[in-house]
Amino acid sequence: MGKTRGMGAGRKLKTHRRRQRWADKAYKKSHLGNEWKKPFAGSSHAKGIVLEKIGIEAKQPNSAIRKCARVQLIKNGKKIAAFVPNDGCLNFIEENHSTRPPVVSGATCKITVLASSIAEACHRAALLLQDEVLIAGFGRKGHAVGDIPGVRFKVVKVSGVSLLALFKEKKEKPRS
Repeated sequence: MGKTRGMGAGRKLKTHRRRQRWADKAYKKSHLGNEWKKPFAGSSHAKGIVLEKIGIEAKQPNSAIRKCARVQLIKNGKKIAAFVPNDGCLNFIEENHSTRPPVVSGATCKITVLASSIAEACHRAALLLQDEVLIAGFGRKGHAVGDIPGVRFKVVKVSGVSLLALFKEKKEKPRS
């Protein structure tokens, strides 16, 4: 059967089209709102604090330990694993050595506004002393790359300096 026709068929055509659009993969991806649930929440890059350095074993048939970092994003507090590219670049990253990992998701205090703003200022100062890294996607639109399982992001900058510039010794990491 074809489309409904005639002068009174407008509403039927409109509602049918509205329902059928959800079968389109591209339309569904852009309108479901899942982009905001992902770690980057719609953006291309995000800053984070390095919690620890980790080694992830490569998938078969390769045999290696890929150097990665566990990072907590500043914007929403989500923890992700990010690949550290290039030989020896893991040495440019210092992990957070505080007693507790920084909790960046909006903590609410019931004391006073002044006390909470002081606590927030102290927390931000503590974050500045740690290595802040800029994270980007790994290149496969949210999928893992190559033989590194479960890692969908890579480190681009460390303390505001490009990791590639540090690797090529064009720049030095700033002293904190």
